[in-house]
Amino acid sequence: MTTFVDRVELHVAAGNGGHGCASVHREKFKPLGGPDGGNGGRGGDVILVVDQDVTTLLDYHHSPHRKATNGKPGEGGNRSGKDGTDLVLPVPDGTVVIGKDGTVLADLVGQGTTFVAGQGGRGGLGNAALASARRKAPGFALLGEPGIARDIVLELKTVADVALVGYPSAGKSSLISVLSAAKPKIADYPFTTLVPNLGVVTAGSTVYTIADVPGLIPGASQGKGLGLEFLRHVERCSVLVHVLDTATLESDRDPASDLDTIEEELRAYGGGLEDRPRLVVLNKIDVPDGRDLAEMIKPELEGRGYQVFEVSAVAHEGLRELSFALAKIVAETRAARPVEESTRVVIRPAAVDDAGFTVTADGELFRVRGEKPERWVRQTDFSNDEAVGYLADRLNRLGVEDELLKAGAKAGDAVVIGSDDDAVVFDWEPSMAAGAEMLGRRGEDHRFDAPRAAVTRRRDKEAERDEAEKEYRGFDPFA
Repeated sequence: MTTFVDRVELHVAAGNGGHGCASVHREKFKPLGGPDGGNGGRGGDVILVVDQDVTTLLDYHHSPHRKATNGKPGEGGNRSGKDGTDLVLPVPDGTVVIGKDGTVLADLVGQGTTFVAGQGGRGGLGNAALASARRKAPGFALLGEPGIARDIVLELKTVADVALVGYPSAGKSSLISVLSAAKPKIADYPFTTLVPNLGVVTAGSTVYTIADVPGLIPGASQGKGLGLEFLRHVERCSVLVHVLDTATLESDRDPASDLDTIEEELRAYGGGLEDRPRLVVLNKIDVPDGRDLAEMIKPELEGRGYQVFEVSAVAHEGLRELSFALAKIVAETRAARPVEESTRVVIRPAAVDDAGFTVTADGELFRVRGEKPERWVRQTDFSNDEAVGYLADRLNRLGVEDELLKAGAKAGDAVVIGSDDDAVVFDWEPSMAAGAEMLGRRGEDHRFDAPRAAVTRRRDKEAERDEAEKEYRGFDPFA
């Protein structure tokens, strides 16, 4: 069974906002006490948080669909709906959040680092909040906005100072087991290490982490073996350590050619690894032939500019020198890093002439895009004529109609508000008058030439109720 997962596709959905309530206060001797509909609650967010106790993305591999709770709708008596609960998802340190188009959305490094993967929808206003001096008793409320739902990819890149790279069975796992307290699986067959192993090393006053990356083979950068799957784990390291096997039984291999092969794979993979400091470890010198080969090849590698160490993980030979050499490079790298400054809050107010929306001609229709118009459309209950009229008033006050006229729109032209996925299309009729003075009965608007189906059904029900009441009042039980 898989116990280590470092890449998953996650489907997140934030909670929807609760609908506002359209209610009128009623009590004895006060049949119309004014609007008292409460606002809907906010939908919960989906938040990714770095947790040091989490080391794998296995939970999201088994359960890739995550959804926050919705906000509750408002109620009468000025009672607002309860906000939805945020869904907090712990992720390992070093998790990269990538969008479906390949864009890096966040790089989560450091305990407690957060990223809002999906923002909950805001709750709709109740009719109590929509009341004004001219619209004293609105017969509608705003709908809650849907929460953001999207697919993201989580990739784990191990956060380590030192990365051990090399062929399978070169002795990387043995080396990390003697340099640190890590206990990786060690055996005498290739690809024993199937997941990256982390260990903590203390050398003098320097403490650093070391990672054992699964063995690389020729073609690893193209997906052969386990290389492509785990090469991402060396991207964050400060120094690369080539572990070369001086006692290999394969006749077509030697330390120099192994080094060239691994360097070629690292160069093909990219990831900014070309400028990382490198050390070479000639391992297994406890074997007689291995020591002889190490002594022969060491001058050649030093001639290439590498710092070379002869070690034996089994005999614990040469480990102290290697450990302190790595600590020196790690300390120098940390000292050279720029000091991280606290995040500055930058406030960018909108320009004075920024209307917050755009109107463009798109073929035979006109498209309106902007945060406010699109949000207002999502919050409108189109089964209520008064709500639709209120939307028309808001768009008119924002200046949408003036911009449509400037763009060449005429009465009857198709106007689209929003993106293609959730756009609303209507035939535009310029408003000659707007405001609450155009209102009729609650839930209606005189600007509509003919009542729509929802209004017609409501009127029919009211007429049937009135007719039944008349018949009841005219009934004489003593006749």
